[in-house]
Amino acid sequence: MDTRTHPDDQALARLREEFTGHRIFRAIRSDGLLGEWVASLHDPRAGVDPTVMWPTAEELRAALLKEAERAKGKRDGFR
Repeated sequence: MDTRTHPDDQALARLREEFTGHRIFRAIRSDGLLGEWVASLHDPRAGVDPTVMWPTAEELRAALLKEAERAKGKRDGFR
């Protein structure tokens, strides 16, 4: 039995662990292959945009860090 984990699976698990306010998954393209990395907002304290999509896990992570800062700014602006 092959128990090796694909690097994309590892990246997906890390993103899900780090950004718990989002549902993170890979989109499926029309040809059935994996497409964009997607984060769907579930906790308004974690971001502003309802959906964030990027071609790579690294780009999605960077965008989600910016989303967290935007959400923090939004909260701080109400004080």
